Amino acid sequence: MILSVNGISFAYRGVPVLDGVTFSLAEGEMVALLGPNGTGKTTLLRTINGILRPKGGTVLVESRDASTCSPRERAKFFGYVPQRGEAVRLTVFDAVLLGRRPHLGWTVERRDLEKVESVLETLTLGKFALRYLDELSGGEFQKVLLARALVQEPRVLLLDEPTSSLDLKNQLDMLATLQRVVRGHNVAALLSLHDLNTAFRFADRLLFLKDGVIRGSCAPSDAP
Repeated sequence: MILSVNGISFAYRGVPVLDGVTFSLAEGEMVALLGPNGTGKTTLLRTINGILRPKGGTVLVESRDASTCSPRERAKFFGYVPQRGEAVRLTVFDAVLLGRRPHLGWTVERRDLEKVESVLETLTLGKFALRYLDELSGGEFQKVLLARALVQEPRVLLLDEPTSSLDLKNQLDMLATLQRVVRGHNVAALLSLHDLNTAFRFADRLLFLKDGVIRGSCAPSDAP
């Protein structure tokens, strides 16, 4: 297993949000995290990524305790796509290039530029490379956030409602692209989704989170 989450608990100001969450992800697996709003999906993703510190439990990535990783090492393991980001005054190319920071030495190498170019083309963002982030639509900006995560070359992708700003066509395009990346590069992806139809269509497995607890896990074909 690439990722093992073992008994993760978290509380905000003493109020429990996650309670003993346990599951694992395998290489080439795309898992949809489903549940009502306010049930802890974003908190779980942020805790796995190390943005939040759990009250208890462990996160193992390739059998290593993620809490022992430096920020640079963690960024090589996890690519995180938040539900929203800030559209600062950067070009698309430069914003995506920031995702290469875990791999950079003193200078940007040709391979870093080529990786950015490749990912932009994969996500059909090549024509926007020199456009500024604050000139993009919400859907285009969301794709840039995904591109920045992909150029990190992570082992695990964590995506918080990655299709929330996209129309139906772009939702399907993005999830199909993500599916190809996951299977083609033997990484794992955990993404929170609110739409059951897209989850059933693209996910290999469904995780059901309610009141901070995993209530069930199954393949889409086995869902009731």
